[in-house]
Amino acid sequence: MKREFLQNLTVEGKPLSKEVIDAIMAENGRDIERTRAGFSDYESLQQQVLQLQEQEKQVKKDFEKQLDSVRFESLVHSAVEHARGRSVKAITALLDLQALQESENRQDAVRQAVEQLKKEAAYLFDEETPPPYAWGTGAKEQHFTNTPDTLAGALKEKFERK
Repeated sequence: MKREFLQNLTVEGKPLSKEVIDAIMAENGRDIERTRAGFSDYESLQQQVLQLQEQEKQVKKDFEKQLDSVRFESLVHSAVEHARGRSVKAITALLDLQALQESENRQDAVRQAVEQLKKEAAYLFDEETPPPYAWGTGAKEQHFTNTPDTLAGALKEKFERK
């Protein structure tokens, strides 16, 4: 609002007094200052929003990187377990994890690296063939006691001794 507007304004044919014009202009000045302060608050809030958006992008990027790392470690662990590795820690120490992680087809690269290591260091992996006798295979275990193997043999032994 301009002072000339108030000076040209008349009420009941009389112009406004200088004190009234000064009071109106002072109040108008306070309103303008509050608006400017609010605008600077808005600008600072806008800057904070931009900073928070940048932080959000960085946190998402870090999270994706950590998630990718966990997925890769899981892939390596799974490949070693599938190849019947004795010690995941020892086997992964011998693999070039950086090169495997940067490869395009990680799953095939890890599988091939573990298979290659299995050929080079077979002592780190369990055998593929089971031992000659294992429980539950159907083969009979050899007994070196003189106990009968069947019910008929047990009955015969019991009644023949009397």
